[in-house]
Amino acid sequence: MTERLVIIGNGMAPGRMLEHLLEAAPGRYQVTIFNAEPRVNYNRIMLSPVLSGEKGYEEIIIHGDGWYIKHGITLYKGHRIVAIDRAAKTVTSDHGVTEPYDRLVIATGSVPFVIPVPGNDMAGVLSYRDLDDVNAMLLAAQSRAKAIVIGGGLLGLEAAAGLQARGMDVTVLHVMPTLMERQLDPAAGYLLQKAVEARGIKVMTKANTKAIVGKGRVEGVELACGTIVPATLVVMAVGIRPNAAIARDAGIETNRGIVVDQGMRTSDPDILALGECAEVGGQVYGLVAPLYEMARVAAAHLAGDEAAAFVHSDTPTKLKVTGIDLYSLGDFADGDDREEIVLRDAAAGVYKRLVLRDNRVIGTVLYGDTGDGAWFNDLKKKRTDISEMRETLIFGQAYQGGSPLDPMAAVAALADDAEICGCNGVCKGKITGTITEKGLTSLDDVRAHTKASASCGSCTGLVEQLMSLTLGDSYNPAAVQPMCTCTDLGHDDVRRLIKAKGLKTIPEMMQELQWKTSCGCAKCRPALNYYLVCDWPDEYADDYQSRFINERVHANIQKDGTYSVVPRMWGGVTNASELRAIADVVDKFEIPLVKVTGGQRIDMLGIRKEDLPAVWSDLGKAGFVSGHAYAKGLRTVKTCVGSDWCRFGTQDSTGLGIRIEKFMWGSWTPAKLKMAVSGCPRNCAEATCKDVGVICVDSGFEIHFAGAAGLDIKGTEVLGLVRDEDEALEVIVALTQMYREQGRYLERIYKWAKRVGVAEIRRQILDDAGKRQAYYERFVFSQKFAQVDPWSERVSGKDKHEFRPMASVGFAEAAE
Repeated sequence: MTERLVIIGNGMAPGRMLEHLLEAAPGRYQVTIFNAEPRVNYNRIMLSPVLSGEKGYEEIIIHGDGWYIKHGITLYKGHRIVAIDRAAKTVTSDHGVTEPYDRLVIATGSVPFVIPVPGNDMAGVLSYRDLDDVNAMLLAAQSRAKAIVIGGGLLGLEAAAGLQARGMDVTVLHVMPTLMERQLDPAAGYLLQKAVEARGIKVMTKANTKAIVGKGRVEGVELACGTIVPATLVVMAVGIRPNAAIARDAGIETNRGIVVDQGMRTSDPDILALGECAEVGGQVYGLVAPLYEMARVAAAHLAGDEAAAFVHSDTPTKLKVTGIDLYSLGDFADGDDREEIVLRDAAAGVYKRLVLRDNRVIGTVLYGDTGDGAWFNDLKKKRTDISEMRETLIFGQAYQGGSPLDPMAAVAALADDAEICGCNGVCKGKITGTITEKGLTSLDDVRAHTKASASCGSCTGLVEQLMSLTLGDSYNPAAVQPMCTCTDLGHDDVRRLIKAKGLKTIPEMMQELQWKTSCGCAKCRPALNYYLVCDWPDEYADDYQSRFINERVHANIQKDGTYSVVPRMWGGVTNASELRAIADVVDKFEIPLVKVTGGQRIDMLGIRKEDLPAVWSDLGKAGFVSGHAYAKGLRTVKTCVGSDWCRFGTQDSTGLGIRIEKFMWGSWTPAKLKMAVSGCPRNCAEATCKDVGVICVDSGFEIHFAGAAGLDIKGTEVLGLVRDEDEALEVIVALTQMYREQGRYLERIYKWAKRVGVAEIRRQILDDAGKRQAYYERFVFSQKFAQVDPWSERVSGKDKHEFRPMASVGFAEAAE
């Protein structure tokens, strides 16, 4: 018989519990969730990247609406439970919904601690716990005014970094002498403060807040010493408290939190509690790893395993601020019964400290170089006697046993039970075993099946190394490999950081992202140039020297060193005048071969490089612009004759193709983009193997995308049906802009679609009209700076920056 399971709260812990429960006991429970927040489950530990702009809300969702529907789970969003009736076994929400239960799980999380000083309830004072807090901070950050963060712990520093990235003038007030004093020793706290201040954030330690001042809204913070620090926003990040009120009101035993046994059971045998609201063994937890352990135990008990028990283990502390690497674990306080090993490298900004007792690691503090954190953690958990490696221990695993190991060999040497992902408690053997058992080949697959690297992401590098070790040459980490040897960053990280840090030139970007070479290389510079053109179309001056030779000279180089030129013919349509102009150019320059292309254009092959400027000059006088048959951009829109001429045509496919091409030409894309419009389902224009295709039908226009007909042969995916030409154009433009913003350089649209997911693309482009319109408007805005007269250089307004869109290069210069 199906039991009724009600869950109060929809955070990360109950979400993980449900994953375990659905796997262990599918169909046993009819599940109902009440969530006080008006949204689905998301990754709270990734709120800091959302605040800084490095991620969007959609990227941190753990379980979307479809997941709940798939598993038959009823989710009440924006419903706060106000009463638990243990006698009747019901819960009631503030919207008046009453739901009966057989088993109840309380997962109400925590509430932020607000220091009891005058003015703490004033407008402009915020806490930092959930997405609503982040949205409020983002709104306040638009003023680019002064912000104060009270609290120099993990949350406070992440909030400060996020607000500073959004343009605010930020000051951190911390009552203790050094930052993160609970997780770091004074030396590491000092280094951390220097790194934070180097980012432009002011730090005031020993700063005791006396009052928040202002008339109706925040104007500043008064300190105990009498100093007033001005601000228009104050963020409280001084700690959290278990949210146990609902349990206390119901007569369930509480202390600091809701008291539970090792099986997560409360004083009521039908009620469990887990997460930040629970107190187990006299302790409450705020880090995600122990919360996930609670989730595992609770799920096991709900599935009938009474033996499952929560076991305490120390969890490493890591700061989620890009560019600051720190790792802290265990007991690092001073004491007569312990000794320490310390390594300082001032030039490199590295500090390492190991605390030993009886020749065993009991505490670790790493700053600047955290690569050996997993190994030190493993030594601590196993209480390994380190006597034999005492002299080299501080240098890390690679230096044990004689000659140094390379990083891959060091990972290979880790024991199978060594913890790789601290957030989710995933060991090396679990990762490698799952890769082999399930035939996993991508990082996303490993995350989905093991949860390793699925939370804060700091263990991603280790997981990738394990994939390489397990899969050998068959592992192709294209999604996570560095762009080139000039950097350790992948394409996605570079794109994210360009936006997050507001980087608008290649030299600035290379400096901020610590490029290893002075000027980059032929692999990374074209990619960086594209990303900057796409992200800052109105500010970045396209560096055509970072283009490939074909793009610079608007011609394709051939095997004998000559070039081919393809003038643009809108929708594949031409006329006698254009044909005569092409014939004249062929005769004048003695071009040896003229060929019709598969994209309905005319290609002139065998042109000498020195003749290219004159060839384009003559073609330009006849009204031709570049066909971009060589560009990472829109190349052709192939069409059939459609309803104007064909007996079977249902719509004006030629007219629509010309309209699309004229609207979109001149826009750079991550890789070449080919389109087609067929006037009926007979598909004479071959729209179902193009990057974007349209099939005209009686009821409108069927939009296709993600096809391929080259090295890979792939039919298109159907995006959906639209009613008229205007809507078809908007959908195609929005789809292209989404691809432009998310695609990796040289990644074709079908590969991007496979990575992002067809369902997600359909959701954003077809199902979300607001998001589609936003993509469309950003494309239109970018076109103001790209689609111009191809034979004249454009000078923008007051800045006088010279823009050289791909159709406007001076050819005499480009041919040099």
